[in-house]
Amino acid sequence: MSWQVRWAAKPLVFAACLVPALYLAAGAFGIAGVSLGTDPVKDILHTTGLWTLKFLAATLLMTPLKTLTGSLEWLRFRRMLGLFVFFYALLHFSTYLFLDQDGKLGAVWQDIVKRPYITLGMLGLLLLAPLAATSTSKAQRRLGRRWAMLHRLVYVVAGLGVWHYWWLVKKDVRAPLAYAAVFAALLGYRWGHHLWRRRRARSVSLSVGRFATSDGA
Repeated sequence: MSWQVRWAAKPLVFAACLVPALYLAAGAFGIAGVSLGTDPVKDILHTTGLWTLKFLAATLLMTPLKTLTGSLEWLRFRRMLGLFVFFYALLHFSTYLFLDQDGKLGAVWQDIVKRPYITLGMLGLLLLAPLAATSTSKAQRRLGRRWAMLHRLVYVVAGLGVWHYWWLVKKDVRAPLAYAAVFAALLGYRWGHHLWRRRRARSVSLSVGRFATSDGA
């Protein structure tokens, strides 16, 4: 990939990631004839929740794409996509807090206690916060190995997000089931690739040991 393409790619992806939010803003203010339907708040909640899951899947897809293609360019987008996960999750929560609950923290707390799917959603948002806060290269260098351990929480967040969605829809679980399958496939690939690397390293180590033994003999 040429430097010109690399320079242009991130701004274009960034702009594309903003499209769902801009569409919702246009609908909320009646711009360009965009309509959010008879229940705008519900539409915004649903849309921001879905885009949180979509960006989460896209973020997790970057490492497998890097491995499969042998190109590090995919990783250039991982942090940005991850921050958009947090951005849409915050939009989702802010819509719930200010538009659905009129900013009443007491009502939100009652919902968290009484409605398990909201409890799961809040837990997922809380786990996303440290991931977003430590997404910089500086934080990665400072935390070292702990950074990788911390960011494995992204799979816990994915599980909580799907579970939150599953309990929300209750009956028609086809959509959350599809997301669950996607996240399971991504986690399975990551785990399978990890095991393959360990076996390969062990095989190389044994081969080197045998060569050294035979050479010494």
